[in-house]
Amino acid sequence: MLGITHLRHISLITPNIKEQADFYQEIWGLDKVYEDNENIYFRGSGPEHHILHLKAGDKKGLHHLAFGLVDKFAVDQAYEKIKKEGCPIVSEPGYLDEQGGGYGFRFVDPENRCIELSAWVEIHTNHWKQKVATNPMLLNHVVLNTANLDDAVEFYTRVLGFKISDWSEHQMCFIRCNTNHHCIAFNKEGHSAVNHIAYEVDGVNEVMRGIAQIRNNGYKELWGPGRHGPGDNIFCYFQDPGGFVMEYTCYLATIEDETTWRAHVWKRVPHLMDQWGIAGPPTPEARKAMGGVPDEGWFKAERNVH
Repeated sequence: MLGITHLRHISLITPNIKEQADFYQEIWGLDKVYEDNENIYFRGSGPEHHILHLKAGDKKGLHHLAFGLVDKFAVDQAYEKIKKEGCPIVSEPGYLDEQGGGYGFRFVDPENRCIELSAWVEIHTNHWKQKVATNPMLLNHVVLNTANLDDAVEFYTRVLGFKISDWSEHQMCFIRCNTNHHCIAFNKEGHSAVNHIAYEVDGVNEVMRGIAQIRNNGYKELWGPGRHGPGDNIFCYFQDPGGFVMEYTCYLATIEDETTWRAHVWKRVPHLMDQWGIAGPPTPEARKAMGGVPDEGWFKAERNVH
């Protein structure tokens, strides 16, 4: 077991970084903590140093996905296990040269995603100043499209120590690293890509205020509002100016007793995709957006960044 504690941040490559940055700060409700010509970092209202990093590049895609560990010792142990698995190492354990610092390393998973495992990253202790009606607190979960569902689940459970919470037939698998129902889910698709990124807000009122906020700025919801079956969380999905799909969510189920929990296989029927019956199943437009553009993976992604 690697002892991963939580989902820390996601880093995205985008060809229109300025427009996306304005959206996330002025409409979505994040706060910019650092900016240079090629990078912009955003925090939520929680203590994590940043939950979103935008990196300028020629093609949209995932740059890396970061998870937390307890301390330097845990990072070093994780590195030894990952190295024994034969995963390509992007950077060996050391003090990180990125905003927020910390100690960690990066490697490439079997579908060429760059994964960061880190500890001792700076946290925010200053007071959060609310600027818009809805302010996400943290990353709740990320859903990743995969061409090899069983292989992806096997690697993340056996090697990284995640646990299976539920299945949506043989289309999706929800996995966890703490008591939250899931922090990652894999969705079977013909290619690897980011499906969507879920930001946690403080309750259903925040979700609804967020919907109004998005509408008042000329955007519309992609799917929702509704309440999922697996995870039991409230949701509403949108698409940012770069084409990435993101979600306001709250009330995700927790799994407090590992000894009694058994993964359930949920049927993919409308009343379980949305228990309220308001949103129904995703529209073809929403499915296409969440399908994303095939991600070329880490080795080509590095060539596309500025």
